[in-house]
Amino acid sequence: MGRYEERQKHTEWFRQARFGMFIHWGLYAIPARGEWVRSHEKISVEDYQQYFEEFNPVRYNPREWAKLAKEAGMKYAVLTTKHHDGFCLFDSAYTDYKSTNTKCGRDLVKEYVEAFRAEGIKIGFYYSLIDWHHPDFPHYGDRQHPMRDNEAYKDVQHNWDNYITYFHNQVKELLTNYGKIDIMWFDFSYDNERLKGTQFEHMSGETWHSRELIEMMRQLQPDIIIDNRLGGDARKEEPDLHSGDFVSPECMMPAEGETDVLGRDVPWELCLTLNENWGYAKNKPWDYKTTENVIHMLVECVSKGGNMLINVGPNAKGDIPRDSIRILKEVGEWMRVNSDSIYGCGKSSLPKPEWGRYTQNGKMLYAHIYDRRVGGFRLEGLEGKLKKARLLEDGSELPLSRPWNGENYPDDAYVDLGVAGLYDERDTVLELELI
Repeated sequence: MGRYEERQKHTEWFRQARFGMFIHWGLYAIPARGEWVRSHEKISVEDYQQYFEEFNPVRYNPREWAKLAKEAGMKYAVLTTKHHDGFCLFDSAYTDYKSTNTKCGRDLVKEYVEAFRAEGIKIGFYYSLIDWHHPDFPHYGDRQHPMRDNEAYKDVQHNWDNYITYFHNQVKELLTNYGKIDIMWFDFSYDNERLKGTQFEHMSGETWHSRELIEMMRQLQPDIIIDNRLGGDARKEEPDLHSGDFVSPECMMPAEGETDVLGRDVPWELCLTLNENWGYAKNKPWDYKTTENVIHMLVECVSKGGNMLINVGPNAKGDIPRDSIRILKEVGEWMRVNSDSIYGCGKSSLPKPEWGRYTQNGKMLYAHIYDRRVGGFRLEGLEGKLKKARLLEDGSELPLSRPWNGENYPDDAYVDLGVAGLYDERDTVLELELI
């Protein structure tokens, strides 16, 4: 079995699940200006320390988060165990910069794992490859480091091997201390123009000692799936070991899904925000996507053979923002009656219709209707290919009948939507059984 076949088998559950929750949470929830606040505002370790001393999410209740994810129809979740600022939400033996040393005094990752696992949701860990707190991660001249322009750090020497050992040890802790982990979501590799000519020029691939890392991870968690942000090319005919199991485009929908150089489908997942930030920020209500927008993006991902991982950014007290909760609950209402058109579905061989999108699972073709159109509802190229049609929401029969004005389109099938028209203006789903 080649690497491509292994990857397809490895990711089978992932490609069935299709919908997940991303959770960005950490000290940056206190300044409430997004997770990149240290970099954007060039905040020193000393000035950022106030947030470590203050951190105490008294309303953190991951059971409520897990119930929300389940209600929304999500099948897996990914939590930031350590973001770029280096603060750990878990009780690591290799740093004092962790939640158990704050006023909170809790291993927040442990509680997350227990809560989401209890709801039957698969467990994912996000871990940042970069670290603005660790003394051996390059400071001056780095592309993103808060101290990139601070002359005081210009001649400071960094022991890269120390940092590699540190982060490998932390990954080992995460994959040893919390039971079965389903996803490891690394972030992020990059080419560093400002460090050109130094050992830190390419912050990608073997710079992270990725082969050693992956081998260790596979030994500890044989079934874990890993994203592609260690570097490498997941689209090669035989991808490198560190290319990952799925491609992770960020806030940019692929035009036609993801394929390799031979045209074979590659597992992929669109990650995106509900508002304008990953970490908590004081967003205005109009910064949020609409429920309809979220449903349409999920359907588009599935129609192109991909997943959607959508983010919530809890605040400093541990609450998911009310607008995020509202949207996810409304998505959940739609998913409750339409999830058959999402779970286990993927691309259809049919071209994208003008009125919406298709998803398909074997002989079951799902028509996602966003636009009612004029006259009888026409399904191009499906005449004689449909066994029956039902409204997915309630299973009610939809007659296959050609209207009087359909004579000029003999290759197309027609569905009588009756006087009801569009049952759900956000996305009415027809379940079409193919012959």
